[in-house]
Amino acid sequence: MPADRGALHVRGTTLRWGTRTFVMGIVNATPDSFSGDGREETAAAVAHALAQAASGADIIDIGGESTRPGHVPVDAQTEIARVIPVIAGVRAALPHAVVSVDTTKAEVLRAAHAAGADILNCVWGLPDELLDLAARLGMPVIAMHNKREARYDGDVVDEVLGVLEAAALRAVRRGIPAPHVILDPGIGFGKTAEHNLEVLRALPRLVALGFPTLVGTSRKSFIGRLTGKESPVERVAGTLATSALAAAAGIDVVRVHDVAEHRDALAVADAIVRGWRPAGWTP
Repeated sequence: MPADRGALHVRGTTLRWGTRTFVMGIVNATPDSFSGDGREETAAAVAHALAQAASGADIIDIGGESTRPGHVPVDAQTEIARVIPVIAGVRAALPHAVVSVDTTKAEVLRAAHAAGADILNCVWGLPDELLDLAARLGMPVIAMHNKREARYDGDVVDEVLGVLEAAALRAVRRGIPAPHVILDPGIGFGKTAEHNLEVLRALPRLVALGFPTLVGTSRKSFIGRLTGKESPVERVAGTLATSALAAAAGIDVVRVHDVAEHRDALAVADAIVRGWRPAGWTP
């Protein structure tokens, strides 16, 4: 892959990979989010999405099914009823916002695209049905590594990278441009706390695959175990540490609950490691 990894082009917005670390703001339109920020009521979810955008989120990620450990799966119609009004509300208020839909179901993806979603974010990689639909719709994709059980025959990093690279190459063969294929190592999904740390330590290897990359560590339990913070809302500082280190490793996007805090932390990290400067900067 060339050193210049291009850019994400969506709805008149260009996110040029490598210029800075972009922020994806989480909007959980569910009653059972692990972090306690679920907003099943449409008005509350839309208001939260708009607040995430106002805080500086580059991408708004909307999901209608919790993926926390022990979550209760929902059917497509329930998920559609939760996310479509939220996507439509965000799109009406912010016509040029970049919106991703966090789903594993083709039926939901089709409805979300019709409502104004731009990007597929799938926690189970890129199943053929979803990948084919996203390619037909011309949607960028985020492929996340996941496993039913945290068991690995060999090195966890080798397996994660192998699965993600294979998914990316499948997407490119379907006609999705490489700069529109974003890889997520799936921190906290099918991995022990020690696995999470091993994968985070190896982020430069993920970046070296040459595709744009995303990391989501926000408020997760391994941060609580490291810091002694039982409540997810107390894990913001620990999350900021992982996000700054991700920026230093060359990760392109961080998926977070706390957007404003991350924009501040990443402004400093990006100034140091990427040479980014704010408008009006004077030496």
